[in-house]
Amino acid sequence: MALALEDVWAGEDTSSLFLYAHVPFCFQRCSFCNLFTTVRGAPERQERYLQQLARQATRVREVLPDARFVTGAVGGGTPTWLDEGGLDRVFDVLGHTMGAPLGSMPLSVECSPETVTPGKADLLVRRGTTRASLGVQSFVDSEARAMGRTQRGMTVQTALEALRASRVPTLNIDLIYGLAGQTPATWVDSLTAALEWRPEEIFLYPLFVRPLTGLDRRGHDAPDDRLELYRIGRDLLVSCGYEQTSMRMFRAPWAPVVHTPYKCQADGMVGLGPGARSYTRRVHHATRFAVGGGAVLDELDAWLDRDDPTRVDWGFVLDLDERARRYLLQGLLQAEGLDTVAFAEAFGDVRERFPQLGGLVEHGLAEELPGRLRLTAEGLAWSDAIGPWLYSDAVKARMDAWELR
Repeated sequence: MALALEDVWAGEDTSSLFLYAHVPFCFQRCSFCNLFTTVRGAPERQERYLQQLARQATRVREVLPDARFVTGAVGGGTPTWLDEGGLDRVFDVLGHTMGAPLGSMPLSVECSPETVTPGKADLLVRRGTTRASLGVQSFVDSEARAMGRTQRGMTVQTALEALRASRVPTLNIDLIYGLAGQTPATWVDSLTAALEWRPEEIFLYPLFVRPLTGLDRRGHDAPDDRLELYRIGRDLLVSCGYEQTSMRMFRAPWAPVVHTPYKCQADGMVGLGPGARSYTRRVHHATRFAVGGGAVLDELDAWLDRDDPTRVDWGFVLDLDERARRYLLQGLLQAEGLDTVAFAEAFGDVRERFPQLGGLVEHGLAEELPGRLRLTAEGLAWSDAIGPWLYSDAVKARMDAWELR
């Protein structure tokens, strides 16, 4: 695959875009992590990354001079691994180079307990961050160690204090269930500890043992009680007034209302940095992906050496069927469900295009409402099985043939 960026965006509506920047560095590599990141972020490599990110953004802006960004995120990796000067330069790329209205649009930044300082937390808010997401994963030290994390309870507390003192509008706390040594009681302990900070959002992630991760290499011998733990977490958060918006996401009633015209099913995304993905209606593209430490470093250094960091040579072209499946999944796997009227306007009747959806209704996993197909509470619990079940045969074949690196 080799496409010019101009051709990828030809004919696309660029009036309501998502802007994403990827920072491919971390303080440590967690044993469950299969993201594009490295712990080998020497100062020289960090500087080269920041310079190449700025060059890439300049080129993208030349191709999309009229693009309007209405929401954004900085992820990784761990963006707060950068020092304050490095973070400032990332925000300069988003605001000055790309023209994103920082301070006037929703902007989320990923953080880790070991890398958050009061100075960084204040900088995030000063530069327009509206949501800080802290990857705690567990408030139980022994469970954190089982994930290969060195964090301690005091480290987590200090990071949370800094973020709360910064007055960031939305604080999100990430937690993982299914960890080695985790029990229903310790899971409730983590949930209770998170609730004490009154976060506007909480994400509950099931543990997955992905190929080439630390857990995959050394084995994961814990019993699979994830469904039980999911239900415990869901029920506790809902009983505390949180609204479940997907299998993973829970929002507090005091969370600020987010106003954005961005619709993930219809609007595109511009990704900057190695490991970032970009989406148009017809093309999804990124740099080459890797998980293993050596392969990630090879791809990162190759990106740093590129004369043209915007070159599109690795991605996927979506035909009409794949676009319909994407639209279906992005609606159905949200708690509010799929707008079947909007789907019909774009792709025809959803039950005619995907007759297998009837099985979800028959088994009590989904319900049909006027103008909407929505997963039941039990259906949401099985979201991670329903999604892959709806993949096309062509995509499944490509996934099976993928060479792990």
